[in-house]
Amino acid sequence: MRTVLEAVSERLMQGDEILIRIPEICASTGVNYGSVYHHFGSREGVIDAAYSMIFTKIIDEDVEALRQVNESARTFDQYVTAIRPVLERISSGDERVARRAIRSRIVAAATTRPDLRVLIALSQARLTDELLRIANYAQKRGWLRRDVTAQSIAMLMQAVVLGRTLDDISLEPISDAEWERTLVALFMEMLNVPESHR
Repeated sequence: MRTVLEAVSERLMQGDEILIRIPEICASTGVNYGSVYHHFGSREGVIDAAYSMIFTKIIDEDVEALRQVNESARTFDQYVTAIRPVLERISSGDERVARRAIRSRIVAAATTRPDLRVLIALSQARLTDELLRIANYAQKRGWLRRDVTAQSIAMLMQAVVLGRTLDDISLEPISDAEWERTLVALFMEMLNVPESHR
């Protein structure tokens, strides 16, 4: 079934779900048609599971990049040096535009599909918890301000991604370079800058 989900996910990343044909997926993967319906219940069930897999993968990759910053940094300077390229990478480029677009499609689909909504809600809750832990860790190390809660920082990070997603579809999107400068400036405001660095 993992092979089926990967094939469906690949097609969803490239086009609309209306183009997904389960018999074609079965033919290309060698998985029995009846097994797919037995496991997922319906065509929509297959698509929901694939959407959930995509959503979770995107979340996991971004969280892992931020987690590695926390694990690799030992000092404030190392933290700032390590996180800046991560912030730039997760906000810029055509691949990131495509990732934000598919995430938006998944969220939109979840508004009218209760089963998908549950799957996405679980992933979203896990994302918030992970970002909360990452922010909390950095606060305990003294790298992030403590007058702003870790939960607020976690939500701010998600609000920034949502804002960038909305800008992707505007008539005149902000350039990657301008967005990176803004993101770095915002992040700098969240830092607990030591007296020696002021």
